[in-house]
Amino acid sequence: MPELPEVETIRIGLDRTTIGRQIEGGEVLLPRTIAHPEESANFVSALTGQAFVEWQRRGKYLLAKLSDRSYLGVHLRMTGRMLWLDRSAPVHKHTRVRLFCGDWELRFDDQRTFGQMWWVPPRTKVEKIITGLQSLGVEPFDPKFTPAYLAAKLSKSERPIKNALLDQAIVAGIGNIYADESLFLSNIHPQYPARQLQATQIAALHAAIIKVLSDGITNGGSTFSNFQDVTGSKGNYIDMAWVFRRTDQACKVCGTAIARIKLAGRSSHFCPHCQPQFLP
Repeated sequence: MPELPEVETIRIGLDRTTIGRQIEGGEVLLPRTIAHPEESANFVSALTGQAFVEWQRRGKYLLAKLSDRSYLGVHLRMTGRMLWLDRSAPVHKHTRVRLFCGDWELRFDDQRTFGQMWWVPPRTKVEKIITGLQSLGVEPFDPKFTPAYLAAKLSKSERPIKNALLDQAIVAGIGNIYADESLFLSNIHPQYPARQLQATQIAALHAAIIKVLSDGITNGGSTFSNFQDVTGSKGNYIDMAWVFRRTDQACKVCGTAIARIKLAGRSSHFCPHCQPQFLP
């Protein structure tokens, strides 16, 4: 699933390509992609005639502010892609929604079909329509995301720290890739009990989260499956990853083979030497 750097990369691309463009119509090829309103025809009708004013990101959600003060919401889920294409480009078999803007179109492709889109009427809180937004924690780049905030949240968690980092109610936007990378840079084992982290460890983890997410954005996100930006380009962060998807390869710091375990049904990658296991 695309994480904060991938979604932010798409947001930047959409801001660069679509702002000021008017939606002249559209086509919904897979009706269940539209979460609101219920009828796909109403979704297209509501968007037609509106121009893109600004693209925002909240966690892993994309929010487009439109000229009538309504919003277009998008969640990519596992395989969703937002592509800015010439109208003449062949329609892919995984294309689910098309929004026409003159000779160009904004296209939503989604192989696994878990992605969703919403239209939020003017003067309506986006959280009322896009219910997943209500439970999100602070953004990692928000001034409110401090070591003290992180310590307070983790002090209440009995889970391993890797599981806690994946909880979107604690920090919005972190997923499997950047949780592994953050834990490596802060020398914390993924199974370390979250509430037993010391102040120095939390400070290191806080700094590591900011760094890996910033590096991810700078490098256009991570592509190891099908992630692409709005022009179809792949992200480069995976090429510089410290531990993610590097099982049995040498640690870039100490040379120890990178290990992999399962936590909460997800693979966790770490260096056994740089990230010693917690011993009570």
